[in-house]
Amino acid sequence: MRSPENVLESLKSKACNKSYKYERLYRNLYNPQFYLLAYQRIQAKPGNMTAGTDGKTIDGMGMARINALIEKMRDFSYQPNPARRTYIPKSNGKMRPLGIPSFDDKLIQEVVRLILESIYEPTFSDYSHGFRINRSCHTALKYVQKYFTGTKWFVQFIFSFYPTKGGFSTMEQTNKQEAKSPIVREYKIGDITYIVKAVVKDGVREDAATKVRRLIHNDLKQEKSPV
Repeated sequence: MRSPENVLESLKSKACNKSYKYERLYRNLYNPQFYLLAYQRIQAKPGNMTAGTDGKTIDGMGMARINALIEKMRDFSYQPNPARRTYIPKSNGKMRPLGIPSFDDKLIQEVVRLILESIYEPTFSDYSHGFRINRSCHTALKYVQKYFTGTKWFVQFIFSFYPTKGGFSTMEQTNKQEAKSPIVREYKIGDITYIVKAVVKDGVREDAATKVRRLIHNDLKQEKSPV
């Protein structure tokens, strides 16, 4: 089987080709080398010694366990274990809920992440800094320090996508009653409902929510227009 590094580079090289269609990606889940690479990426995390609902940890992970997972992938019998619920204290005295997956599930998640990241990372926006390679809150702040020159309005997006019969909808129950921002708008565009929280300053002529709707419509038009 091909080395995972070569596979990931190949996937990455095709990411910017809009006409390219990925096929048989699932077969990469049969490659033991992918699991070894995933193991190298996550094995140092301290939480791996915390058992999930199956009672297993990283301790004892080896080729026998990896091959057993691959066989479940081959015959489509793999089912992720329920996450084990635990709570840790927050600074305000409340408790924060955590879901702890089993290590086997973590390993499979990392394999899938490696594959999907190679496909999507090259096409992500340069302005996106969350949960990306070599990007973080710190890189976002550095970008703001370098390029931010002031603006009269700010927009906060909160999207949560859930499958529906008609496609996907965003039903972010940011609960409008709980929203602290002065403007909360809900827009239906195609099969997607956008819920936008926005703060408007200095009495701009076009309020932030209206501008968001216009920008979204422009984006959708660009997506539909032939290249």
